[in-house]
Amino acid sequence: MSLEKYPLNIVILSNLLSVLIYATGIFILQHIGWWLAGLYVVYILLFEIRLLKYHCPNCYYYGKICAFGKGKISSMFFKKGDPKKFTCKTIGIRDLVPDILVFAIPAIAGLVWIILDFEWPVLIALVLLVLLNFSGNAYVRGQLACNNCKQKDIGCPALEFFNSSQP
Repeated sequence: MSLEKYPLNIVILSNLLSVLIYATGIFILQHIGWWLAGLYVVYILLFEIRLLKYHCPNCYYYGKICAFGKGKISSMFFKKGDPKKFTCKTIGIRDLVPDILVFAIPAIAGLVWIILDFEWPVLIALVLLVLLNFSGNAYVRGQLACNNCKQKDIGCPALEFFNSSQP
């Protein structure tokens, strides 16, 4: 079943997961230095703007409430794009690097930090980051977002990438 408009509880849960991942990453990085946490915040902002500017305008949910509410937000700042660009795009591992870095930057920094200067709060935050990133994202994207997405019915390069049996 595809949703024309996602219910508010899914939008809140989806965004809460992202905020928790970002906050956990910031918590880990601020133990190393506030400057590093600040750079990470700048990266997150650029990451989100990139999504709103280059992906959302071409999506079916542009101007509508998607699972993350970003289609509506994107339409406030950017002109509608071409939906054919969304469906015709192919995704490779290189396209996922910005997404991977949201997790990898604090995860790698946290691992190095607990090896060099063990702190329980950093270890606990690192475990939380792993759980949120893998289990949380699997649930939100698999059960709530992608499972109910109308764009997947039209054509979604992410769905094709993650469901392909290619090596």
